[in-house]
Amino acid sequence: MARFTKIEVLQTMKSSGMVPLFYHSDSKVAIEVTKSLYAGGAKLLEFTNRGDFAQDVFHDLSLYANEHLPELILGVGSVTDQGTASFYMQMGANFIVTPVLREDIAVVCNRKNVLWSPGCGSLTEITKAEELGCDLVKLFPAGTYGPNFIKAVRAPQPWTNIMPTGGVSPTEENLSGWFGAGAYCVGMGSKLMAKHDDGSFDYERIKELTQSALSIIAKLR
Repeated sequence: MARFTKIEVLQTMKSSGMVPLFYHSDSKVAIEVTKSLYAGGAKLLEFTNRGDFAQDVFHDLSLYANEHLPELILGVGSVTDQGTASFYMQMGANFIVTPVLREDIAVVCNRKNVLWSPGCGSLTEITKAEELGCDLVKLFPAGTYGPNFIKAVRAPQPWTNIMPTGGVSPTEENLSGWFGAGAYCVGMGSKLMAKHDDGSFDYERIKELTQSALSIIAKLR
């Protein structure tokens, strides 16, 4: 069951401005990355449902966060069907993010009053998502559309909340473009997940980049 209400999740997304996202097949590594993000000030994490047995990693991560990271709002991304969404919600997912608009996922998330954010790429999809009860749409892949897409959508629909994901980086130039266009918050993945030359995660650098990105966002607002 979710530890945080839909309103709490939305408010934290708004106040923080950033939802880090990543996937790793090793629970120990996933926990260490999450600890670095949390130490850097991140209040949210979207664990990507990407590889085989990802649910086992999320299970371990959820248990760890419940005990050691009490303010972390943990969600799951790349969810593509209602069964997967229901499964992750049973393991404590506080929000569900999808790459596409799926009505079946809307139904199961709305039933449990859990925030769901579908990937949308047109005003028609965004409007349909809102009709299904969506509070926050995901613009994906955001780098393909750019900040002007958000600005154009919010001109006729200023009530629409958009989270660009894909193509977002922790620099003032990049972030100012998204928030200047009216982004509700941003999803940030690979650009935040710093690594050493050997491919292993650089936990200290992840912490520093998280701190820097959140500071930039706070300044832009």
